Amino acid sequence: MSRRGLPFVVSAPSGTGKTTVCRAIVERLPGIAFSVSHTTRLPREGEVDGRHYHFVTRERFDELVSEGAFLEHAEYAGNAYGTSWEAIDTPLLEGQDLLLEVEVQGAAQIRERRDDARFVFLLPPSLAELEQRLRSRGTDSDEAVARRLAIVSQELAAVHGFDYAVVNRDLEEAIAAVAAIIEAERRGETHAVEARHGRAGVVAEWGEALGIAPPGPDGPASGARLPS
Repeated sequence: MSRRGLPFVVSAPSGTGKTTVCRAIVERLPGIAFSVSHTTRLPREGEVDGRHYHFVTRERFDELVSEGAFLEHAEYAGNAYGTSWEAIDTPLLEGQDLLLEVEVQGAAQIRERRDDARFVFLLPPSLAELEQRLRSRGTDSDEAVARRLAIVSQELAAVHGFDYAVVNRDLEEAIAAVAAIIEAERRGETHAVEARHGRAGVVAEWGEALGIAPPGPDGPASGARLPS
């Protein structure tokens, strides 16, 4: 019997670099592909319908929700995103590993519905760096950037629902870390990556390095200063 594929879920606050990391993983690792999500947002420059996202109208998205087409779906910064059951079930049955780049709300839904999923959270070096990345990429208005920054604390709190965490200080190191996690999970030999990239240890070190109390499951600790 052929091996069944594994779904790997990667989430992060917007601007942390999850799309860049995920694209590099798919390019470099054999046997893993993107699960193409649906979204109601407009395509950015260079994005292709059916390759980067299935770009649909709000009306069509709502129809798919009512039909039960989505494994997960969420609202983020004024746009809707969703991963269909169809997009993942067939490839996984054929032995194809999948990379799902989803928002933290969607990741929580997947955790409830898929016991086979592995969850990786990307942390930003700091909020100041996160804001700089969002503004420098030039794809969002000032209003959109402000909306994204306003929900960062809630997104950071979601790290407690993940198996692994990686701080994206250096892009190549972050890509290598996520690749190592995927390869270890494929082999079923995860002790080393759990020791190095296990969520609890990484979050504690991240908070200590920034001189802050790491966010708890319900948000930042009372009186805690989010990273600057």
